[in-house]
Amino acid sequence: MKAHREGKPVQVRCYSGYKADERPVSFLLADGERRTVENVIDQWHGEDHTYFKVLADDHMVYLLRHDRGLDEWALVTKQARIGTQ
Repeated sequence: MKAHREGKPVQVRCYSGYKADERPVSFLLADGERRTVENVIDQWHGEDHTYFKVLADDHMVYLLRHDRGLDEWALVTKQARIGTQ
């Protein structure tokens, strides 16, 4: 597996509608836990990457990065949902 400049490698299942990998629907963490995406909070495009800020079924917010050229995903950050303690 190739090293990622930013984040940890993660396996992602995507919804593919109008285009491939349109948005993540679930992802598998390094510890083997599968998370379902409940909501895509934000999405933006970098030069070679697409970023997805998502709310998962564990009520945590994750930032996922998709390298479009290599078709590789990485978990960039994980944080508590805003407004929770």
